[in-house]
Amino acid sequence: MCDPAAVFAIDALLRLLAASARHGGALLAVGVFGGLLVPPLADALHWFIAPNVVMLMTLVLLRVDVAGALFHLRRPARLLAIVAFHALAAPVLVWAAIQPLPLDPGIAGAMVIFATGCAATSGAAFARLVGLDAELTLLATLATTLLVPLTAPPVVHLLIGIDLALSLPQFVGRLALVVAAPLALSVLIRRWAGPARLAPLGPALDGMVVWILVLYGLGVMKGLTARLLDDPWWVAQAAAAAFAVSFGVNLATTLALARLGWGHAAAAGLMGGNRNMALYLAILPAAADPRIGLFFALCQFPLYLSPFLLRPVYGAARGWQGRR
Repeated sequence: MCDPAAVFAIDALLRLLAASARHGGALLAVGVFGGLLVPPLADALHWFIAPNVVMLMTLVLLRVDVAGALFHLRRPARLLAIVAFHALAAPVLVWAAIQPLPLDPGIAGAMVIFATGCAATSGAAFARLVGLDAELTLLATLATTLLVPLTAPPVVHLLIGIDLALSLPQFVGRLALVVAAPLALSVLIRRWAGPARLAPLGPALDGMVVWILVLYGLGVMKGLTARLLDDPWWVAQAAAAAFAVSFGVNLATTLALARLGWGHAAAAGLMGGNRNMALYLAILPAAADPRIGLFFALCQFPLYLSPFLLRPVYGAARGWQGRR
């Protein structure tokens, strides 16, 4: 016989997590600013970044609609168009856009490198938070992650002359952490729990994703406050550039892929504006401008704030599409 107190506590926790999913955008903003405003908290949670990534991808895979993913795989041309624009066209557009601008060289180079990165691991979770196609986003994220060692180094070298030494063993190890381990865990959990148990837990799982992202946002801000105090003017310029490149690539991708349909183009745009900079932080060459790494840390702000800022936009667009 179940303990009534335990049942009540579990029910309350599930309700809290579901409410967290509904208010995910605001909580993500709290997470990313919390690490900046409370440096000891960022220091204390920095170690949790790697486990966070595994937990995040596991939960994302648990929420994937397998039928929806297979539907997209049966239409490879759409996925190919998204990946090609993400990996090849976006960096060229960013490079062309910044040519006439009087930008700091470190900021300009970092903006181009940003546009060559694979999609953020959290992309599918963010898509679900704002009501976009999480399955298409997940497939495109996995594809760009697999391709980035082949596409990013030649594109970066061609456009700005920086050699990105993407180590294959390092990349394979990271891929095992980010994809293989969560995939195995999600399969085991699905088999153990079964669809009938997992389906009602969907909103609670989304809430868990939000809190994992909050903890990640807190930890990834380690050291940024000191850098902000050391050179606030440069940091302000770099932060503005981070928002510009993130939302600019989002808009350009959405418009360029509009023929795929509003929902698919918007999902591709959100993914295009949110790139995984953690990989680049580890492999930037010693000769690269050290401020490029700082720019990558600042890119967490548009990434974390995009669900909060863009959710009303996507909601209004869906309403407009429905009235047509």
